[in-house]
Amino acid sequence: MQKNSFRDKLYLSVLGIFLIFAAAFIFFQRSREKQFKVETLELKLQDFNHYLTELLPPDSIDKARLEDFIRRHATPNMRITLIRPDGTVVYDNKYKNYASLPNHSNRKEIREALKRGAASTVDRRSSTLNADYFYSATYFPDRHIVIRSALPYDNELTDSLRTDRHYLWFALAAIIVLTIVLYRFSNRLGENINKLNIFATRASHNESLETEDLAVFPDDELGEIAERIIKLYKQLQTTRQEQDRLKRELTQNISHELKTPVASIQGYIETILSNPQISEDTKHQFLENCYAQTKRLSALLLDISTLNRMDHAPEPAAKEMIDINKLTADILAQTALQLQQHAMTFRNLLPEGIRVEGDRSLIYSIFRNLTDNAIAYAGEGTTVTLGATKDKNHWHFTFMDNGVGVGNEHLARLFERFYRVDKGRSRKLGGTGLGLAIVKNAVLKHGGTISVRNNEGGGLRFDFSLKA
Repeated sequence: MQKNSFRDKLYLSVLGIFLIFAAAFIFFQRSREKQFKVETLELKLQDFNHYLTELLPPDSIDKARLEDFIRRHATPNMRITLIRPDGTVVYDNKYKNYASLPNHSNRKEIREALKRGAASTVDRRSSTLNADYFYSATYFPDRHIVIRSALPYDNELTDSLRTDRHYLWFALAAIIVLTIVLYRFSNRLGENINKLNIFATRASHNESLETEDLAVFPDDELGEIAERIIKLYKQLQTTRQEQDRLKRELTQNISHELKTPVASIQGYIETILSNPQISEDTKHQFLENCYAQTKRLSALLLDISTLNRMDHAPEPAAKEMIDINKLTADILAQTALQLQQHAMTFRNLLPEGIRVEGDRSLIYSIFRNLTDNAIAYAGEGTTVTLGATKDKNHWHFTFMDNGVGVGNEHLARLFERFYRVDKGRSRKLGGTGLGLAIVKNAVLKHGGTISVRNNEGGGLRFDFSLKA
């Protein structure tokens, strides 16, 4: 109902404006055309008056010659009157007893002619002949005479002054065409609004949008816009559903990851509490295991906190210039013992002077997590190599090892949260399953890209970039 109301209001409003414009145009055109015809007729009568005055001697009137001229050149039924400036009628071709005519100084056209030289009156009734005339008077001061020519305002003259009706038919045709075009336009607009109204109603009630009445839209710009709005909403709805699914999976994974160390700690403590006679060596071992599990919990909570911070912050919070050479040197010093325990070699081939702007803790997490991942999974006696090159806007880093690598089917999912190639081995090694997810998010936050692939000779290769 709302659609029809809007469509009808739009249709009637635009049509009403056009009709007002058309009426104003017709009125103006009629007035302009009538005025043009009156001016043309007046000019014709004025020319006749000037032509006639050439026959008049300066001080007298040759009536025979005058009547002969009028008979040969005047329009049928034309009335010609000669009047002195004082209003005395000295000749009239329609009223032979003109000497008895009253003074004409009060006639409108005479008064105006004496003032301005020429004047006319449309549709003035003659009190002498008791008929309506179109008068045109011209004053000739050098001859002391006013010549007034007049045509009876009868049907013939009325027809000649009547405006042309062709443009009226043109205006009517234009109104009909506009009415049809406007109706079609408003109808299509109403159809689009109706579909959007259906879409809004169903969206607000979480109803299905996969219905026939929302499948096809009119083939115009408005229909295309309406269709794109609905498609965009469907995409957002799909994205929201996917986000809800990922949140559920994340919650389940976090719950599962927390459950394992908590259950292990609880089991060790219960064993110690329920067996007072347990040996000190066993108790010490159990406490060491509890401590290891608490470290795992701390690492997991720290990684979750890091990911949440990146998810909710559009850009790195605290930007500063970071010396990558010093940062990687600190990481190598911190992991030297672990590398030594695994008989691993770390080849740092970074050129000097690498500096990037960003969040120090996130940049640190990139290189630290890649190093920890290599130590945990590359294998004993392997070599880790870190190198970099620079283009105009980015530093491009390569972090690779010559270890066992992973199956190609796992490569696409390595950056997923809590994804593990070997779940049992990963948990045994103390991994949280979030390290590579943190690496990817930190790289993206700093305007870079990252990819992973297997080396031809074995091992993994990570290629990532950071803005210079």
